[in-house]
Amino acid sequence: MSRILSVLTAAVLSATAITSSHAADLVVGVSWSNFQEERWKTDEAAIKAALEAAGATYISADAQSSAAKQLTDVESLIAQGANALIILAQDAEAIAPAVEQAQNEGIPVVGYDRLIEIPSAYYITFDNKEVGRIQAREVFKVAPEGNYIFIKGSASDPNADFLFSGQMEVLKDALDSGAIKNVGEAYSDGWLPANAQKNTEQFLTAANNDVVAVVASNDGTAGGAIAALSAQGLAGSVAVSGQDADFAALNRVALGTQTVSVWKDSRELGKKAAEIAVALAGGTALDAVDGTTKFSGGPKGAEMNSTFLTPLAITKDNLNVVIDAGWVSKEVVCQGVAAGSVAACD
Repeated sequence: MSRILSVLTAAVLSATAITSSHAADLVVGVSWSNFQEERWKTDEAAIKAALEAAGATYISADAQSSAAKQLTDVESLIAQGANALIILAQDAEAIAPAVEQAQNEGIPVVGYDRLIEIPSAYYITFDNKEVGRIQAREVFKVAPEGNYIFIKGSASDPNADFLFSGQMEVLKDALDSGAIKNVGEAYSDGWLPANAQKNTEQFLTAANNDVVAVVASNDGTAGGAIAALSAQGLAGSVAVSGQDADFAALNRVALGTQTVSVWKDSRELGKKAAEIAVALAGGTALDAVDGTTKFSGGPKGAEMNSTFLTPLAITKDNLNVVIDAGWVSKEVVCQGVAAGSVAACD
C-alpha cells in the first residue's frame, strides 16, 4: 500500500512540475497593426501585466500600418516560440495566411479589437455597433438638424462598417425625414488622421462649410477632422464624435472642439485578451472560455467565439469618470480650459 502511495505521490509531483514548467515556458506573441496610436500603449501595458501575473512571457512586433509586414511579423513571433498569438489586424483579409499558419502549428489566435473572421480564431472587442450608436446619439443631441459629414475608419477593418451601421441605426429617421443630410462620407485608409483631414477638407469645400456635424469613427480621425474645421474657423461650432478616450481627444472634449469620445477601457480589454490567450494555450476550447458568446455579425456571417465589453460615452458633462478611474490626469484633460467652464476641471 505504501509503495502504491509513493508511486501516486511521485506522479502528482511530476505532473505539478510539468504544469509549472509549462506556465514558465508560455510565450504570448502580440502583433500590433500600428503601435504609433496612443491607445495601444495602454493596451500593451495591460496585456503585459496580465501575462506577468500568469507567469507567461510577452513578445511583440509592430506592423507599422503594413499588412505585408504584419504577415512576416507573425511568422517571426511564431519562430520566436510563441505558444499563443494576439493579433490586432491591419487588414482583416490579408492576415488570413498568418492565422492559417498558426492553426497548422497548433497555436491559438486571439483577434484583438478588430474582427478576424476565421472561426478558429477567438474574437475580443468592445461592442462596436453600440460605439457607433453612442457617437451618433451624442452628436445628434447637439446637432438635430443640418448637414452631416461621416468620416469612417479603414475600409480594410470590419469595425469601420460595424461603427457606421450603428451610427445609421440612430440617424436613419432623421436622414429619411430630411432633418439631417449626409453631404460627405468616406473611409480613412489606415485610420490615419491625415486621410481623415483630407476627406473633411474636401467635404467642407463641397458644402461651402455649411456643416453642423462630423461623425468621426475614432479619436484619431476626429483629430484630423478638427484640424480641417480649425482651418476654416469652425472648430467648436461643429459637433464631432470619436472613440478611444485618447488623452488629446479628452482635452478637446474639455475645450469644446470635440463633442464625445467613447471610452473603451482598454486596460480591461488587454487584461481579458491576455487571460484568454493563456487559457487557449493551456488547452481550453474556444467555446469554453469564460464569458464567451457566439457572434455571426461579420461580413461573411461566420460564427465566432467572442467576448464583448461595454463602451461608455464621455462628454464634457462626465469627464470626471475617466479622471476618477485613473485613466488620465486632471491636468492633461484640463490643459488650457477656462476656469468655471467644465465641472471636472474646477
